[in-house]
Amino acid sequence: MKYRTLGRTGIKVSPYCLGAMMFGAVGNPDHDDSVRIIHKALDSGINFIDTADAYSRGESEEIVGKALKGRRDNVVLATKAHLPMGDDPNQQGNSRRWVIRALEDSLRRLGTDHVDLFQIHRPAPDTDVEETLSALTDLVRAGKVRTIGASTFPASDIVEAQWVSERRGLERFRTEQPPYSILNRGIEREVLPVCERYGMGTLVWSPLAGGLLTGRYRKGVQPDTHRAAFGFQHMSDERRLDAVEQLIPVAEEAGMSLTHLATAFVIAHPGVTSAIIGPRTMDHLDDLLAGAEITLNDEILDRIDAIAPPGTDVGALDMAYKSPAVEQARLRRRLPDERSAA
Repeated sequence: MKYRTLGRTGIKVSPYCLGAMMFGAVGNPDHDDSVRIIHKALDSGINFIDTADAYSRGESEEIVGKALKGRRDNVVLATKAHLPMGDDPNQQGNSRRWVIRALEDSLRRLGTDHVDLFQIHRPAPDTDVEETLSALTDLVRAGKVRTIGASTFPASDIVEAQWVSERRGLERFRTEQPPYSILNRGIEREVLPVCERYGMGTLVWSPLAGGLLTGRYRKGVQPDTHRAAFGFQHMSDERRLDAVEQLIPVAEEAGMSLTHLATAFVIAHPGVTSAIIGPRTMDHLDDLLAGAEITLNDEILDRIDAIAPPGTDVGALDMAYKSPAVEQARLRRRLPDERSAA
């Protein structure tokens, strides 16, 4: 496994980051089996693990903690906070009150005294980013966090956070975790260039487009998969399925699986540090590892560009961040008596 520098942190990480979302009740509830999968990934050279408090309500972190006993020092460990962890409205978000509490809970579940990367899982328009960065800075200075990052932040939010850090003398986001795949290339337009400008590392999620780029989802075929049971709309989006049908022969003619084509595409971008792979079973992991040495030539990349143009999204992932300015009608519609020009 080759290693890349995570932005300008000096931390060396593998191009594949083991995502732990599928460990626990949501994916694989067998703790021992999940631990074996994690150990296999580590033995294969992956040294980067990403989890979050919200994954199976903390169970994912507990499983990762079990797997890292005796191996913690050799792993770059990342987790996240923001999503709800209870019914209390203050058990979520990016406030100082919650961010500090969330990290303490994560450290307990992970069985460690620090994480290498602590990320804010989603933006929070109701919270001043200075409030969040101030709390994160205190956690870094306390030795509980080595570096900090964001996840699915729009480019404008990334820039604002960088400027706030500079003006206030606070720790700055060193990484960003956006969705990125052949079908979701929107971040190529602004997010990735902004991250490169500020020397931020990127660990991108859903390189298989929520499962669509495994080749198991085809037009007119009802898939019998674990993920299909969740009812995601993006799995049946005709535009995305049409693109998949065009990509399958590209992979076949290149002598590789669609899964390998998709993961190789993601880590070929100069702005991407690591692709988060999220196996649920040992077979999933073995298949992903089998494509680690694949390199896509310019001809293949050009064919992909013709199917899914650079900087564009083919549909959208259900779980992708949606800006309140777009989602909330009251933010894009004036009051009725203010809408006319005269």
